[in-house]
Amino acid sequence: MTANPAIVSAAELAAELAGPRPPVLLDVRWQLGGPDLRSAYEAGHLPGAVYVDLDRELAGPPGAGGRHPLPDPEEFGAVMRRAGVSADAPVVVYDGGLGWAAARAWWLLRWTGHPQVRVLDGGLDAWKAAGGVVTTEPAAPAQGDFKPSPGAVGLLDADAAAALARSGILLDARAGERYRGEVEPIDPVGGHIPGAVSAPTTENVAEDGRFLPADALRARFATLGAASGGAPVGVYCGSGVSGAHEVLALQVAGIDAALYAGSWSEWSSDPARPVATGPDPQ
Repeated sequence: MTANPAIVSAAELAAELAGPRPPVLLDVRWQLGGPDLRSAYEAGHLPGAVYVDLDRELAGPPGAGGRHPLPDPEEFGAVMRRAGVSADAPVVVYDGGLGWAAARAWWLLRWTGHPQVRVLDGGLDAWKAAGGVVTTEPAAPAQGDFKPSPGAVGLLDADAAAALARSGILLDARAGERYRGEVEPIDPVGGHIPGAVSAPTTENVAEDGRFLPADALRARFATLGAASGGAPVGVYCGSGVSGAHEVLALQVAGIDAALYAGSWSEWSSDPARPVATGPDPQ
């Protein structure tokens, strides 16, 4: 196993795949607002990896709960079992390199109780850069036995997120200009949850998409008020995808955090909810 239980390097993954207990691989390539990337998967993926579609299989239908509400746990479990996921076998998820979609799958598996799931640090690009092979052969995994048991990690609803912004640390993982309300390309209104702290998840990674070292992440989060053993921490984003990536970064740093899965797309859909703008939390 890797030194950090949340992520695995390409070299570490290659060694594990050659070992006696190779992990199940999930390919979660995705692009916001675009078609699914099954065609990219079919053009080349890690040997044995199964494609999982974020919009259809890692989220429920968009609506009052946001653009990517949580999927029905039983339906999610069926998807994971078809992909070969079992409770006692390790899982590694990856995407095209940004890490957001892989983090969404990682978070869902953790929330539903899977004990051994990690993200390939740097995604497919890191795998190729390390000399890893890709294939066009379709995967044919044996049926898994994973049965979801939701609630294994922290989940926030709108009320809990608002309360945490007052009593703990609520981090906004979106770009700073969306937090400040200067632009809002997707949701009904720009701005942030009152009391939330701007913490763009893009600042948790290097130019190649790999996470910063754990010490650097701890230092960054400490400046934002988040520390292991400190005040409770929560994260939100636009629709619960990039926020999962920030929860993953916090985990790499050794800090537990809850995810507001509905995020800004749910919050901003109700005109009765307060909205703050500008660089300050309040």
